[in-house]
Amino acid sequence: MKVLSMFDGMSCGRLALERAGIPVTKYYACEIDKYAKKVSQANYPDIVQLGDVTGSGFNNWVNAVAFTGKIDLLIGGSPCQGFSFAGAGLNFDDPRSKLFFEFAKVFKRLKPKYFLLENVRMKRKVRTSYRGSWVSSLSS
Repeated sequence: MKVLSMFDGMSCGRLALERAGIPVTKYYACEIDKYAKKVSQANYPDIVQLGDVTGSGFNNWVNAVAFTGKIDLLIGGSPCQGFSFAGAGLNFDDPRSKLFFEFAKVFKRLKPKYFLLENVRMKRKVRTSYRGSWVSSLSS
C-alpha cells in the first residue's frame, strides 16, 4: 500500500498500519517539526519526507502524483488547537485549523482509494456548525 501521511508527527500512522498487518510499500510523510521527523526517520528510515504541506515543493509533488494515481491511503490529523476543549475555541479562526483544507485539497486532487482523517473531540456547537464545511470540502 502506498501511503501519504499529512501532519505525520512521528509516524504513528505507519506504526498503526504495521500493527494491523497492512503492508506498506511506500510511505510519504509531511511534517515540519524537526524532532518528530528525527524520531520518524530513526524508526522508519525508508519514509520519504516531503516537508510543509503549504510549500511549493509539496504542491509540485501532489500535482505530479495526481496523474499517476499512486496513493492508496491518505491519512492525517490536521492541527487541533482551534477545536480542542482545552483550546481557546477559535475553530477555523485559528490559522492552524485551516490546514484541514489543505488535507481536503490533496484528497480531491489525489483521489486515494482510502482515507483516514482524525482530530480531537469537539464541542457539540463546533461539530454542528462546521459539519457542512468539512463534508463539502471533501466531497465537492
